[in-house]
Amino acid sequence: MDPEAAADLVDRIVANVEEVIVGKRDAVEHVLVTLLARGHLLVEDVPGVGKTTLAKAVSRSVDASFKRVQFTPDLLPSDVTGVNVFNQRTNEFDFRPGPVFANVVLGDEINRAPPKTQSALLEAMEEQQVTTDGVTRALPDPFCVIATQNDVEPGRTYELPVAEIDRFTKKIRLGYPSVDEESTILERTVGDHPVESVDPVATVEDVRRARAAVSSVDVAEPVREYVARLSEHTRREAALGVSPRGSLALVRTAQVRAVLDGRDYVIPDDVQTEAPTVLAHRVRTESGAETGRDVVEAALDRVPVE
Repeated sequence: MDPEAAADLVDRIVANVEEVIVGKRDAVEHVLVTLLARGHLLVEDVPGVGKTTLAKAVSRSVDASFKRVQFTPDLLPSDVTGVNVFNQRTNEFDFRPGPVFANVVLGDEINRAPPKTQSALLEAMEEQQVTTDGVTRALPDPFCVIATQNDVEPGRTYELPVAEIDRFTKKIRLGYPSVDEESTILERTVGDHPVESVDPVATVEDVRRARAAVSSVDVAEPVREYVARLSEHTRREAALGVSPRGSLALVRTAQVRAVLDGRDYVIPDDVQTEAPTVLAHRVRTESGAETGRDVVEAALDRVPVE
């Protein structure tokens, strides 16, 4: 698949998802950029703005397997990864896969579960595998975690560990719809929810081929150095800056952005477009007056393109 065909694939999926998700084209693109960049997405917002619907619509559009995990304080790691169950007929243990064994896994309100349960996703997100009782099992390809985070009840949630935050390629917000958009949503959902009738417009194999096209996009040395200097700037200006994993995520998403524009090479504009959603959530500041996004935007302003 060449970049032009991959761009057509993304446009087709976006158009299909927009039959369900109203007025959120940028958010849909963020999901697909994350998917093609072999990453994972964190969606932080208030309840009821369509986070779950977005994940479902994308997975249905690419005919991918989809599983949803509702994170709660009493959820155990084995409830996510799977568990060995003793089979009395064979006198052996059989492995029952958890919901993480799917192409698209929705972790709903991930910050409601304690860190021990959240950590069950670390190996899966980084290495696309799960190890239980000493046995390592590969996860489906493609594999993408879309996690939602409740940000309105801090007293009833757990802060995500830095190691987990760093594994999310992007972090976005959906925001409330406009009055016209909300009216359209109400019109579409007054009967059966439209997400249940979404038909696939692509296959999992199409996604794999598009990923291969993205991987072949050229990233010249000056662009790589520009990404490294952006990351280095955040390390100097914040208590915790962007890790090399974050730099790699930025390069991969910039490759996808180049493909969406029909190019087989990355330009600095691709990096600048992706940087806010890829880098900001990885930055920790010393002052509450400054956010990670502020640091990233300052880096984009101050670090020259050479």
